Amino acid sequence: MTYRGRHRRRRRGRALRAALASTAFALTAAAALISTSQATVADDPGALKPLTAADATAPLRLSEDLVPRRSLDRLSDAMGEPVGVGTVLADADRTLRTADDCSSDEREALPVEPAATRAYCWHADDTRTASAGAVTTSGDADDDGRWGANRVILSGWSRTAGGDDQARIAFVDAGDPDRLTYTWAMLVVPVDDGRDYRALGSDVSGLVWYEDKLLVTADEGRSLYVCDLDRIQRTDVDADAVGRVPGGFAADGDRYVLPAVGAYRLTGDEARFAAVSLDRSTAPDSLVASGPVAGDDERPTGLWRYSFSGERSRMGLLATSPDGTAHPDAAYATRVADVRGVLSHRAPGTARSRWYLARESDGPAGHGSLWRQDTDGIRTARCGADRTYLCWSGSAQSLSLWAETGEVWSQSGRVLFALPLNTIDSSLE
Repeated sequence: MTYRGRHRRRRRGRALRAALASTAFALTAAAALISTSQATVADDPGALKPLTAADATAPLRLSEDLVPRRSLDRLSDAMGEPVGVGTVLADADRTLRTADDCSSDEREALPVEPAATRAYCWHADDTRTASAGAVTTSGDADDDGRWGANRVILSGWSRTAGGDDQARIAFVDAGDPDRLTYTWAMLVVPVDDGRDYRALGSDVSGLVWYEDKLLVTADEGRSLYVCDLDRIQRTDVDADAVGRVPGGFAADGDRYVLPAVGAYRLTGDEARFAAVSLDRSTAPDSLVASGPVAGDDERPTGLWRYSFSGERSRMGLLATSPDGTAHPDAAYATRVADVRGVLSHRAPGTARSRWYLARESDGPAGHGSLWRQDTDGIRTARCGADRTYLCWSGSAQSLSLWAETGEVWSQSGRVLFALPLNTIDSSLE
């Protein structure tokens, strides 16, 4: 049942592809005019504060709960042989518009400083009925940047249908930078011991694709659901329902479903995930996270990380103790609030990781800010005649570093965009 067409090459330290950065395009003048009347955050939130006390890190422990293999196999037996990512990409029925075809309103959501070098806009029918969330790529899944022969972007969305929330993933074929195509798969949870499934009802504020697993924030940030990219199932009934229906299985019109194979649940009552991403600069690779703290909340925002397992039998899963608990490897507190995207990366030859925090706008149409922070201090980009630091996309969801190309991917409402990490660092110096 396992898709075998992927590469497993490991190429740490591979040179970044600078050619991708040469495609920078100009933003509209309106995007560069940022009003100083927008609410701001503190000029200097300060350095990261390490959290070492047990009472600070204990709530961040995760309890692992894996779906029994028999339940997953029963669902596969009923729905047919699972398909691979390549099969889903070959079935793409939508095309992302390139930056030149995006409207001026769509382009105004892009960062001002540093500027995006690539941008694409989603099909209007999709943005009318759903809201965009997090992004991850095949650059997270494998450090050669590909999954099999494909370069892939996964974009998380949520929509409400019939009063119920549905989490969905857009599978984007990114092989041709000038023509990105995509199709949809619904995230589902097996029920009745694998005889049926239900929609995963959640927004998707965090998304990490590592090895053959996709980790998704859910349950209002209390959980990380785990899906297996080797267990994508094809639906066979085009109906509004979700799950088993007369004649087969349906997913509210989607042609594919991605069943959860497990979940990690935070053990602390107050702990929550707001954003997650992958850090390939640690050994072992790790998942980093931020917690949700509003701008008017006096509490600091939490940042923390978990190691991935090195056992081949647990490919793509987090490292756990014998009792099935994943423990945070490190935790910090920051005074940056309203964090919607988090990224951690340690550049070669440097002693510590840098944390990049994307802060959302305080208003419905404003720009947000992007901060780089470590235990020594903090920096942010500034732009415009008044040198404001409200230069980032106001509603940007998640940050994902495609290590092989050096690009950071994010999305803001109807726009998917990328820019090189080195240009981010240059803007923050």
